[in-house]
Amino acid sequence: KEREREREKERERKKERERGRERKKERERERKERRKEGREKKKERKKEKRERKKERKKEREREREKERERKKERERGRERKKERERERKERRKEGREKKKERKKEKRERKKERKKERERE
Repeated sequence: KEREREREKERERKKERERGRERKKERERERKERRKEGREKKKERKKEKRERKKERKKEREREREKERERKKERERGRERKKERERERKERRKEGREKKKERKKEKRERKKERKKERERE
C-alpha cells in the first residue's frame, strides 16, 4: 500500500514535470511568435518611412522646379518691360525729331515767304 502511494505520487510528479515542460515550450513558442511579429512590424515601419522620405524628396524637387519656373517667368517679365520701355523711348525720340524737323521746315517756309514779299 505504501509503495503504491509512493508510485502514485511519483507518477503525479512526473506528470507535473511534463506539464511544466509543455508550458515552458508553449511560452517559448509564443515568445518567438511575438518577436517574429515585432520584427515584421519594424520592417514595415521602416519601409513606410523610406516611402515617405522618397515622397517628400519628390515633393521638394517639384517645389524647386516650380520656383525655378516662376523665377524664369519673372525674368521674362522684366525683359519684356525693359523692351517696352526702350521702344517707348525710341518712339518719343523719333517724335521729338519729327517735331523739330517740322518746326525747321516751317521756319524755312516763313523765311521763304518773307524773301518773296521783299522781292515784290
